[in-house]
Amino acid sequence: MRINLLDKNQNASILLAGILALIIGVGVARFVFTSLLPFMLEDRLSITFAGILASFNYIGYLAGSIFSVFIKDMNSKIKYFRLGMFLCVVTTLILATTQNDTLWLVSRVVAGFGAAMALIVGSAIVFNKLKMQDKTKAMGIHFSGIGFSILITDLISRGVFAYGGTWSDAWMVLSIFAFFASIYSMYILSIEKEVKQNTIKHPFDKKLFKGFVIVLIFAYFTEGIGMVVQATFLPDIINSLEGLEGYGSYAWTLVGLAGVPSCIIWMRLAHKYGSVNIIMIVMLLQVIGILIPAFSNNIYLNLLSGLLYGGTFVALVALFMNLGGKLAGSNPVMLMGAITTAYGIGQVAAPLYSVAIIDYFHSYDYALYLTAFIVSLGVLLLYTSKKYMNITY
Repeated sequence: MRINLLDKNQNASILLAGILALIIGVGVARFVFTSLLPFMLEDRLSITFAGILASFNYIGYLAGSIFSVFIKDMNSKIKYFRLGMFLCVVTTLILATTQNDTLWLVSRVVAGFGAAMALIVGSAIVFNKLKMQDKTKAMGIHFSGIGFSILITDLISRGVFAYGGTWSDAWMVLSIFAFFASIYSMYILSIEKEVKQNTIKHPFDKKLFKGFVIVLIFAYFTEGIGMVVQATFLPDIINSLEGLEGYGSYAWTLVGLAGVPSCIIWMRLAHKYGSVNIIMIVMLLQVIGILIPAFSNNIYLNLLSGLLYGGTFVALVALFMNLGGKLAGSNPVMLMGAITTAYGIGQVAAPLYSVAIIDYFHSYDYALYLTAFIVSLGVLLLYTSKKYMNITY
């Protein structure tokens, strides 16, 4: 079949539009902040304010994640997806053109909400529009867009700096890129006419929230913490090590490269060896990556830290969500909302405790120790529950 990327109903154009939406929502509205942070710390931000901005961004994302659970019909999904695209572009433009602290705080909250619409609602539209029997592999391709979101936005920023631009110039170029990319995504991820749907209402089932489900929710909370500390500070962590000044950006590029195939690889291994087993392995690899900068300033080990982070955090979202879907059966909405909320709380809390520890010790090391301990606690609980609750997933 001839590929026409302007055809709204072709799988290739649907996947491209979905990946671009992730680059805008996850990359431009969130992760490129990490890429640009070392430059903004030089003349605009304190480390404390940077951590607060990161937390505010995740507050917006958490609110959007919870809100998305209640968006039932396709027509509303498309409406809020378009709103999310618009918010991602406008909030990026605010960072490029203003330096008002209050405006920046508001823009990061709103950007987080827009990111949730791009990731959660946009992914739901992609899944609905794809024309194939088994959509698992195609959705794996779609979620590789999270890795691409880091890689592409980082390369755009590098291009701006290569031509003598500043961090505010980078935000401006990113907002222009996001504007044009969003037009394509909104065009493809739409429907020709309004769809009338009968919404199936599921009652709240308290019986679902017991035993291993509670363990899973707490483990995902610990992963929210593990994910966000490096997501916020990794380039600056590496730049702060003796002899590694300037190498943080290379580590961040490797995060994006590793993130592209990670979801597909780990999901296949989970299918073969069991979701809980693979989740524990991936979380332990993440712990190693978190601890490397605290114990070594070796350039190769710290680049490996970036690879380990990129190769784990995207996959863990997919692994936890997939396992949650299995446990929930025919009523996934409440459980998905619960684990997403736990993950979001971890994301909001981590930058705040990190900046407090960094300010006190004048080092990232103790924040990394605590983060690694918390993620390890999640692994320990999963292992104990698997051993004593006869978990077979």
